[in-house]
Amino acid sequence: MKQEYDFSKGTRGKFFHENARLNLPVYLDDEVQRYLQERAKSKGIEVTQLVNEILRQDIKLIETMK
Repeated sequence: MKQEYDFSKGTRGKFFHENARLNLPVYLDDEVQRYLQERAKSKGIEVTQLVNEILRQDIKLIETMK
């Protein structure tokens, strides 16, 4: 790495997009992933949809316990 970088010709906000959406990567254990894939397949839905449903149920449960 250089000691110093020259940003004098840079453009502030050039790559900023106000409505950009950040998708967080989630890494599952193999066992958990296999289970969720099988469960999603048996329900005829995508794994993403199944995980969101499970997390929403957990959130509701947590909120009722407060």
